[in-house]
Amino acid sequence: MDLHKLIAGLAEKNNNKIIMLVADGIGGLPMTPGGKTELETANTPNLDALAKIGVQGMSLPILPGITPGSGPGHLGLFGYDPLQFIIGRGALEAAGIGFACGPNDVAMRCNFCTVGQDGKITDRRAGRIPTEESAEVVKLLRAVKIPGVEIFVEPVKEHRFVVVFRAEGLGGNVADTDPQAIGALPLDPVGHDEASKKTAEIAKEFFNQAKKILAGQPKANCLTMRGFAKRPSLPSYEELYGLKAAAIAVYPMYKGLASLVGMEVIGQPATLDEEIDVLYENYDKYDFFFVHFKYTDSRGEDGDFDAKVKMVEEFDRVIPRVMELKPACLVVTGDHSTPAKMASHSFHPVPTLIVSELARTDACDAYCEMQAGCGGLGHFEAKYLMPLAMAHANRLGKFGA
Repeated sequence: MDLHKLIAGLAEKNNNKIIMLVADGIGGLPMTPGGKTELETANTPNLDALAKIGVQGMSLPILPGITPGSGPGHLGLFGYDPLQFIIGRGALEAAGIGFACGPNDVAMRCNFCTVGQDGKITDRRAGRIPTEESAEVVKLLRAVKIPGVEIFVEPVKEHRFVVVFRAEGLGGNVADTDPQAIGALPLDPVGHDEASKKTAEIAKEFFNQAKKILAGQPKANCLTMRGFAKRPSLPSYEELYGLKAAAIAVYPMYKGLASLVGMEVIGQPATLDEEIDVLYENYDKYDFFFVHFKYTDSRGEDGDFDAKVKMVEEFDRVIPRVMELKPACLVVTGDHSTPAKMASHSFHPVPTLIVSELARTDACDAYCEMQAGCGGLGHFEAKYLMPLAMAHANRLGKFGA
């Protein structure tokens, strides 16, 4: 039987609340063999206190050895098999800013970057240009015109923006133009089927015109394109779990992913504290809350071990406020690991903690990779986390007679 059909058939209605706290990229590595990870280094008294009354394990975002992007990583947490439900980054970004993609649209997530006189990339994120600056540069790109194509260019956050092409017969199977390296030229967009080749030709012309427009900019003087995608169709949280679900996030991409699975995006928080404020303000209105914290991932991608440690400690600081709400089930996890040592997402499993009166506690007394690896939940694929959360909230009935 399909997992979704099984869970939908067993889901029960009650007033028990589930909160899923996601510290993006929380998993890490020691900088030297035998050392401590960022999570093990951080001072996390509140998370450690929860570890003593909960149960831990290691979540595999996709499969062993596979490094996930943010989209697949979150889909797994939400209970959708990321190998079955494929969502491109562009569709996520577009949804995150409230852009309703239609059937003839292909969206892409673009990054401003900085290039030298030789055209080679010197900064893949244009110095993380502030949003207020990048939004003004985005407006300049609306001057790009391509016959037969409607083009939308919208700001997102910092160096990120969204471009949507609207025309008949477009495909989303186009390779990224980001070479993922400093000192390299942006790549040409390459389509992998006939419809996507048409999209790639449009993208190439967009890039050529945009490059001329951006030439005089001090930071954002070029761009890369990632995650070409058409809008997917996904069953909703209400259909699968019988849950009225809410999403609380700062970054648009995560709002977009949540909206694609039928969560209602609530509030307009700009900080973690404001996210918890939104949680309090709406706690009586929903059954399930997804609360996203970005900066553990950002500092890991920057390769800054100490800064990631500080972000872990920032995350730990709000735990008492969350626990004051007395959720029936609290899940603490991440969508993937982002070790500062690698300065990128990695294949490593993610420490995951469940706190509930129904939890069978284990011997763990700290929330960290080493202890989670020995915890009572064992190693499991992330797509099973939602059934575990539902069960720990007493929202799943018995299977069979």
